[in-house]
Amino acid sequence: MIKSPESFFSHSGKSMKRSAIREILKVLTKPEMISFAGGLPAPETFPVEDLKKIVLEVLEKNGPESLQYGITEGDLKLRRLLVERHKAHGLDIALENLIITTGSQQALDLIARILIDPGDYILCGLPSYLGGLNAFSAYGAKLKGIPLDESGMQPDKLESTIVHLRELGRKIKFIYLIPDFQNPAGITMPESRRLQIIRIAEKYNILIIEDSPYREIRFEGEQQKLICQLDTSGRTITLFTFSKILAPGFRVGWVIGNAGILDRIVTAKQTADLCTSAFVQKVIALYIEKGLLEKNLVKTIKLYRERRNHMTGCFKKYMPEGVTWTEPQGGLFLFLTMPGKTDSEAILKKAIERNVAFVPGASFFCNRTGCNTMRINFSYSDLKDIEEGVKRLSEVIKEEISANT
Repeated sequence: MIKSPESFFSHSGKSMKRSAIREILKVLTKPEMISFAGGLPAPETFPVEDLKKIVLEVLEKNGPESLQYGITEGDLKLRRLLVERHKAHGLDIALENLIITTGSQQALDLIARILIDPGDYILCGLPSYLGGLNAFSAYGAKLKGIPLDESGMQPDKLESTIVHLRELGRKIKFIYLIPDFQNPAGITMPESRRLQIIRIAEKYNILIIEDSPYREIRFEGEQQKLICQLDTSGRTITLFTFSKILAPGFRVGWVIGNAGILDRIVTAKQTADLCTSAFVQKVIALYIEKGLLEKNLVKTIKLYRERRNHMTGCFKKYMPEGVTWTEPQGGLFLFLTMPGKTDSEAILKKAIERNVAFVPGASFFCNRTGCNTMRINFSYSDLKDIEEGVKRLSEVIKEEISANT
């Protein structure tokens, strides 16, 4: 019997952390629980009937090929369709600039594996996506948070941090951004701010990782250009996923970037899973080819707009004075801030007792601040559950605020 498994773990194995979001989801199995915690798409958006037909057609026309191993870079037809789709939206890329991954989370892991040496600094939003922070930390990165304002990461704070770390002899590997409907804050970075970030990255020769899982779920406002579209120096690696625009069960994402960097990601992927499911890729390719993805996105956007509007309306109706929240133009989340020293982790325990859940904001702050914040998902619950869940949550928040005044 091994007495101490910990003694066998590598530095990376020891530094890995369980996702706070995944752990919260484990306790949310009761049917009466209303969950605003996970980044779950609405099941109503999953095109089950269309996919039944697509799956059958793939098996009938490409059965043996679809059930075989595929190439690591990804299914050629799917990659070509995605390249053409991006070109139609103004991003001129070649096939060599796009590869397929097993979800964008795998892309984050592979990027961390090929770029990060222990002790390297990663500059990220304060707050930022927990899955990205955990992926970088697992490879020994030091995370340095840059505060956000209503336009995203603040350029002056970014540059002063770079200068300070350079003076200390620290190596900065990349800037990690979620410019569209940022997770968790829900903020969209305007083009002018994106250009400022690019200029700073060029000045100090730093890469940019642009995480873009929600970009196509915009229900108001003007679409902004991708950072990789504005970047003329080729230092941006951009991540996309079908999890939020089609179905997370497929576990398929894609990466756009410099061909030399993508080639090294492919090498790393070959040691991870050899290739993403050939069958699933062919199903997605045929689904796109038939024009069904665009059709389903219209339905998804309409539903999420309605749910976002209903949730913010319920906040205005039930939340106590002093509580504020973001009103995102798209995506799946909004971010709620409470007054003073209100502790969202303490609130979560009481909220779960009343059958409503969320993710405490401190999970998204690499410096563990943000204790008075929480991330709220509006995409998953229906209108009735949104209202009831907000009522329950507001009652707990009121009690906590009263106890701290």
